[in-house]
Amino acid sequence: MATSKPIADSSSPLSPFHTQIRVAYHETDGQRRVHHANYLNYFERGRVEMLRAAGILYKAVEDAGRILVVTEMNVRYHAAAEFDDHLDLITEVIEVRKVRIRHRYRILRGDELIVEAESTIACLDSQGRPSRLPPEFLG
Repeated sequence: MATSKPIADSSSPLSPFHTQIRVAYHETDGQRRVHHANYLNYFERGRVEMLRAAGILYKAVEDAGRILVVTEMNVRYHAAAEFDDHLDLITEVIEVRKVRIRHRYRILRGDELIVEAESTIACLDSQGRPSRLPPEFLG
């Protein structure tokens, strides 16, 4: 279960965005802790929901002949999230360039930092060549 909302009531895709996540059992390992790879899925959910809240549908971006691909992901694990935990994911844009956008993520359980990460996303055309980000990404 996840709910999402902009942090500062802004519809800009550059505004920090808040997503609440409840850890599902299938996202955990044998010790009922979130498997490290599942945090990447949480980050993607945060990016997609941030865009949706700003009125940008990822499906429409793809239908227009562009794809957004992860070219870099740096993750720092600080603690373990567990089955049924309520987590807060904060997704924010930290840099926008012509064809790239960088995000920062923080996942918290209450006030405790569980994971933090940064990603670089590149915009490609349908042939896999770098393409300018759509104008709506530039806020």
